[in-house]
Amino acid sequence: MATLIVMDHNGDTRHEFNAVDAQELLKAEARFKELTGAVLRRRPERLTRMFDPTADETLFFPRLVGG
Repeated sequence: MATLIVMDHNGDTRHEFNAVDAQELLKAEARFKELTGAVLRRRPERLTRMFDPTADETLFFPRLVGG
């Protein structure tokens, strides 16, 4: 299982998907494209703009509105 982790006001939201299931992979890629500020956690960490279905985790830091 791979995981898309979206940081939010409550901490984080995790979206798990099976990278070998075509339907789940399409949904995960669509969610990836909706989010901005994507950071792929690998060693070393790197910024990515392309969906990588082989990543175990992808961590997103969307812009949070404060005030």
